Amino acid sequence: MRLSAAVALVGLASASLMAGVRAEDAKVQSDVLNLKLDNFDDTIKQEKLILVEFFAPWCGHCKALAPEYEIAATQLKEHGIPIAKVDCTEQTEVCKEHEIQGYPTLKVFVDGKPQDYQGARKADAIVSYLKKQNLPALSELTADTLAAFSTSDKVVIVGSLPKDSKNREILEKVAKQKRDQFLFGVAESNPDLEGEGIVLYKQFDEGKNELKGDFTEESLIEFITANSVPIMDEIGPDNYATYMEGGLPLAYLFYSSPEERKAIGPAFEALAKENKGKMNFVYIDSEKFGAHASNLNLKEAAWPAFGIQNVATGAKYPLEDQEKNLTVEKAKALVEGVLAGTVEPSIKSESIPETNDGPVKVVVAHTYKEIVEDQTKDVLIEFYAPWCGHCKNLIPTYDAIGELYKGSNIVIAKLDATANDLPADAPFSIHGYPNIKLRKAGTLEYVDYEGDRSQEDLVKFIAENAVNKHEVKVVEEEKPVQAEEIEHDEL
Repeated sequence: MRLSAAVALVGLASASLMAGVRAEDAKVQSDVLNLKLDNFDDTIKQEKLILVEFFAPWCGHCKALAPEYEIAATQLKEHGIPIAKVDCTEQTEVCKEHEIQGYPTLKVFVDGKPQDYQGARKADAIVSYLKKQNLPALSELTADTLAAFSTSDKVVIVGSLPKDSKNREILEKVAKQKRDQFLFGVAESNPDLEGEGIVLYKQFDEGKNELKGDFTEESLIEFITANSVPIMDEIGPDNYATYMEGGLPLAYLFYSSPEERKAIGPAFEALAKENKGKMNFVYIDSEKFGAHASNLNLKEAAWPAFGIQNVATGAKYPLEDQEKNLTVEKAKALVEGVLAGTVEPSIKSESIPETNDGPVKVVVAHTYKEIVEDQTKDVLIEFYAPWCGHCKNLIPTYDAIGELYKGSNIVIAKLDATANDLPADAPFSIHGYPNIKLRKAGTLEYVDYEGDRSQEDLVKFIAENAVNKHEVKVVEEEKPVQAEEIEHDEL
């Protein structure tokens, strides 16, 4: 799964990896189905709901997922929900048919139709996600089933609404939008609530929250967003996606030891409670995820530290000059400024190149608007990471493309996405490398490139999508060896 993220989290992702061994390697019985060309279609057709992992044995992310996947398979077997795997190094036809470009890729097949898996890569998250998919978006509850349902997941939303209530339609609409994240149910009455309303049951903080009286789709979503995460939790691979999908600005408190967290935590938890529903707050362990500080433009190894991220735009607001002198008063002033829109975001940028006359234009954050958004030109831009094997393999091909279009109104450009921020108003975020887009002349429309990384396919893509036209001749090339899996900036 590729999660929607506003900023790169390579540090968090890589730190969360652990050594994993597939069940067959350990010669133990596996509850994960092994699908191949001769049984894939039949299995998918006969199962109402099935999760499939497309993997490669050499992939580090796949090895990390393997033990979690096995645990999930065993637990889901009790609920009659199968999960399976496909080895893309052997079953190349199956993986090509489903357009698998990175490992692992997880897809949920519902009545034979695929959709991307949107959960975390942990056993409990996989189990929770599939159980939600196996239920109606909105479950009808009775007095006998309500109690068990309300404790069946970490967050459960239950409406207390008569059959003829107009609010049932609103609840069902929201349930269909949020079914991947939460369980929704409805009963005609609820002993925890007088009259009509909504109860959000949760296995943390105060245990439940009530929304009474009339409500709208917007107010119900706001209610769920405000109450479905703890006042202040520890962030990590298991819950990162929840905060990203919640949409609220996210405030990080970095700490270097349990003693430091205990000393400063209560004051920040009080600040988090004051801003509930407006901004989410999390603890982050600098021993595990200290590298993430640089993603917020904070100094690494300066703990404790505090910074805010706008998860919708990617804007970053580090609290400056806080080394050994962080106070909740300084943090509160930053929080209030960010919410009021009076604080300018911090922009991370490499230095502007002294010369930039090569066939591929080097873009940094401070020149993004000037080069990439030049309305007179079409711009093909590669967002890359220096450590990405696929990016390294692409260099000679991409340089050759630059030579083909040199001097034309079609610019070939690249940006190191680990060292430069995107503009706050960029209509996308970067998830995985290399990521190639074409910005069409005269607009701010970007077209994603999803073809093979060859000169021929890149030239064809440009010809089909660029406003400006430039005839080029492609020289036949040897395709580079793909040395490693795609590196993702996700958890």
